[in-house]
Parts: sequence; C-alpha cells; structure tokens
Amino acid sequence: MEGGLNFGTAELLALAAALGWASGMRLYAVVFLTGLAGHLGWIPLPDGLQLLQQPVVLWGSGALLLVEFVADKVPMVDSAWDALHTVIRVPAGAALAAGVFGGVLGGEQQQWALLAALLGGTLAATSHVAKASTRAAVNTSPEPFSNIGLSLLGDLSVPALLWLAWEHPLWAAGAVVFGILFALVLIQFTFKFVRALWRRFRPERRLNHV
Repeated sequence: MEGGLNFGTAELLALAAALGWASGMRLYAVVFLTGLAGHLGWIPLPDGLQLLQQPVVLWGSGALLLVEFVADKVPMVDSAWDALHTVIRVPAGAALAAGVFGGVLGGEQQQWALLAALLGGTLAATSHVAKASTRAAVNTSPEPFSNIGLSLLGDLSVPALLWLAWEHPLWAAGAVVFGILFALVLIQFTFKFVRALWRRFRPERRLNHV
C-alpha cells in the first residue's frame, strides 16, 4: 500500500488484535484516536482505516467519545451504556480489525481481512464482557470511587495499547494475550459474585424471611 505501514503479516495481525480488543472497552476512543493520528500524519493508516481520518468521522467519534467518557463514570448508567453497546462494539471491532488489511496483501487481502475480522470480533466480545461484568459487580458497592477509578483506568489503557500497537505491534499482541487471561479470570469471578448476590437477594428468599 502506497504510504502505508511497513509491517509484515504478523505485525498487521497484532495490530488488528489490539484494535479489536480496545474496541470492546472504548470503541469511540479507538475510532477517534486512530483517525486523529492518521489525520495529523503521525501514522500512515492502512487503506481500510483511512475513512477514520475524515473530518465528519472525527467530529462524530469525538462527540461520542465525550458522551461515553461521562456515561462511564456514573454507576448504573455505565452498565446501561455497556448493555446498549453489546450489539455495537463486537461488529465494530471486527470491522476495524479487518480494515488493517485493506489494500495490503493484493489477492490474499480478503482472506487475511476475514481472519482479522474473526479475531477482532472475538477479542472485542471478550474485553466487552469482562468490562461490563466487572462494572456491574462494582456497581453493587454504594461508593462511587471504585467505579470512577476503574473507568479512568480504562480511559488510560486504551490509548496506551493503541500507541503500543502502532509502535511495537508484537509487544501489543503480548499485552492482548495477558489481557485475555486476566479477562477470563475477571469474568469467572464477577459471574460468581453476581450469582451469589442474586441468590442472596432473590425475591423468594426474601419472602421466606418474612
């Protein structure tokens, strides 16, 4: 691709994985920051992602980023926002990951784009479920500080992962692998926690104590 990234296939797959994973946590931040980096000339975006650097997309994703930033700091509102985006983050993560291979590999590009889409969608789903289940569990606490702290951690981790993906994609792939393992532990723990909480406060149990 003319003016594109000088990455091999392994590096492009690592970049696709990072975009998919980050999309499951902060989709609009991924779209805005990637587009902004391309628009300012910091990085040469692949052909399949160059749409992100268009002014209309930048303004739209930037506005949604601000809405998400605020919504993610409010207990219960964050869980409602996550529930709404269950049907948005996964296909968007797949599309962004597939876009990494747009115009790169000639006749093979469709095969690699399909593989990247499957990878990106799966990773977006994993990080989204881990985020949503963890925040739902934290929302059971009456104090708001842990919720805000986790939200800020997510705000910082996404641009950090994107920077790593563009500068050191294989290191970013390692970070995603670590994230997957950590997410699986979080999902198992939070599901057990929420299930135990439901058993404790389910209506029939409360009626038995009346």
